[in-house]
Amino acid sequence: MPQAPTTITDEIGIALGNLADAATGTLTPTLRLGVTGLSRAGKTIFITALVHNLLTGGRLPGFAPLADGRFIGARLAESPDASIPRFAYEQHLDALTGKTPHWPESTRRISQLRLVLKFQSQQWWAGWAGPSTLNLDIVDYPGEWLLDLPLLSLSFAEWSAEALARAGEPTAPAEARTYLDLLATLDASKEISEPDAEKLAAAFTAYLRASRADTHALSTLPPGRFLMPGDLEGTPALTFAPLPAPASALRRGSLYATLEHRFEAYKDIVVRPFFRDHFARLDRQIVLVDTLRALNAGPAAVADIETALTEILACFRQGDANPFLRLISRRIDRILFAATKADHVHSTSHDRLEAILNRLVARAARRAKFAGAETSSVALAAVRATREGRIKDLDVIIGTPEADEELGGQVYDGKTEIALFPGDLPAQPEAAFGDTPIDLNFMRFLPPQKLERNAEGAAVLPHIRFDRALDFLIGDWLR
Repeated sequence: MPQAPTTITDEIGIALGNLADAATGTLTPTLRLGVTGLSRAGKTIFITALVHNLLTGGRLPGFAPLADGRFIGARLAESPDASIPRFAYEQHLDALTGKTPHWPESTRRISQLRLVLKFQSQQWWAGWAGPSTLNLDIVDYPGEWLLDLPLLSLSFAEWSAEALARAGEPTAPAEARTYLDLLATLDASKEISEPDAEKLAAAFTAYLRASRADTHALSTLPPGRFLMPGDLEGTPALTFAPLPAPASALRRGSLYATLEHRFEAYKDIVVRPFFRDHFARLDRQIVLVDTLRALNAGPAAVADIETALTEILACFRQGDANPFLRLISRRIDRILFAATKADHVHSTSHDRLEAILNRLVARAARRAKFAGAETSSVALAAVRATREGRIKDLDVIIGTPEADEELGGQVYDGKTEIALFPGDLPAQPEAAFGDTPIDLNFMRFLPPQKLERNAEGAAVLPHIRFDRALDFLIGDWLR
């Protein structure tokens, strides 16, 4: 699938946005980092941990500027774009470190935060120029919105054909059959009935929601705003659904013609501005992947997430960053793929988890490298929820399952700490893509209930390989 198409108006808007960014960074360079991931991949936790570790000088031995003693510190700054909500860092940190630690709410809207980083450069002029500074702008948005980007390259007929084919697959949830049965009762060539359109949209939304459940864990099912409508709830832009292609051209005002028009309006009103105003203005990108959730749901979910990542990454503006053209046209020159929740398996499986991730993103990474972008992969936990132990020759993880988590017929109360053998990931990544499900004991754990404090009294967030991720994403800008 080609990169998301843009119009002349889009390109002008992108150029003006980049020029505005450059104007605010005349004296201080600015790096825009996009934190991307499908729903429940851990974007909010990653950003909170990133900001907190930089503000407090966290334990990051793999982050070269800090390990070398060149990182001086960081502070929060006013966002350069007053029209974008501020990322609620303080509230999210309080959720993780308060009296009753819990995971912060998932991302439900776009937000942004600016950090000013101060460091001692390694460049030859650093001795007389003094400390250097860098503005780090972090952009966050719901994972569901990502699924819409490939729509920019599809017509209503193409999208409908793909959506209906997926709904007819044996692995689709029961709600898919409900939608298809309703569709069979309607004649798309007749004049539109608004109640019929609303029923179709509601039934299709129910199917999308069921597909996201853990038992299916499917990802390649846009439109994403159907699940997070916000201010658009009930508008015509969200009142459409896939229909079979007509045998001949249909008159204006028919059900098919009207829903086709609404599909195009959805792209113009929702998807295109999102791509133009945010995606096309990024310098670096981390793509968070809940690989374990897909593995736990079975082969269909694994294949689905591979397709989703490939299609989404094809929409990114990737390539070597030209410092001169960067004033009007940004390119993502580094992409990090991260398998999150590495703390849900034992460290003996971390390299295997990373290998499975590499297999999942192989096509997307190959395309990015061809475009000139540097890529890397890592299995990480931005905030580690478990610790490790060994019981009866089994490598176990120890933590507190969230309330109402169930395993083996036992329901947990959110207070009891347990030791769990999560299972072993396969030594060969290809085994994760076969027809046989992998036997995993996958549970959701609460964040650590007791945290260490540094000399200044700030909480120390335990992590797995988070420092490696940070070094790849921004370390070269702090040389």
